[in-house]
Amino acid sequence: MKTLGIVLLVVGLVMTVFTGFNVITKKKVVDLGPVEINKEEKTPIFWSPVTGGILAVAGLVIVLVGRRKG
Repeated sequence: MKTLGIVLLVVGLVMTVFTGFNVITKKKVVDLGPVEINKEEKTPIFWSPVTGGILAVAGLVIVLVGRRKG
């Protein structure tokens, strides 16, 4: 349980600092034998910093409760 709390805490802090990232996918546009034309598409993924804060607080609570019981 303590490990889960630490993981949630770290993920929550990272999500609070970095509010999103881009996923880059390559899409084949034309394929004519030896000639290939590819296109890179960037798909942004965003989340609210509040979500990271909630995860960080939940992780901290789990760590503190685990410390009391153990």
